[in-house]
Amino acid sequence: MLYANGEWRVTAEGIEHPRTGYVIDRAGIDRRRDGELWEWPLHLAEKSWCEPGPLRDAFMVALGRYGVAADPDLMRSFAIGFGPRFGSGRDIVDLGFTSLGEIVSRRRHGGRKPPGPLPSDVAWRRDETGDRRRVAVAGR
Repeated sequence: MLYANGEWRVTAEGIEHPRTGYVIDRAGIDRRRDGELWEWPLHLAEKSWCEPGPLRDAFMVALGRYGVAADPDLMRSFAIGFGPRFGSGRDIVDLGFTSLGEIVSRRRHGGRKPPGPLPSDVAWRRDETGDRRRVAVAGR
């Protein structure tokens, strides 16, 4: 074993998630989608059990140990897959993006979650340019 955290192990053969048995083979760690984005951060973002922080840590260690260079598309792949989040544990700051995993989960479960009701004194109206604007509604 070359590295381990609470979720992932890096071995000479690849990256393993012992709890689920998931393995990323060393030979395919740098696989890409459409020649740009990295496959594994996007693919694993679809898995409800996959936490981005431990995966990112193990993935970066594996790249270093395997002699594979990271590039800006790797971090873009993590951001697109998991959404930009900063911190760890209870200190995570979510910047309001929806992760790929949440989108995939919603599709599997019948569509988007309802956004919740608008406050009774708010409505949407179109202005003179056609843009939607929130407006206060009197008497509601």
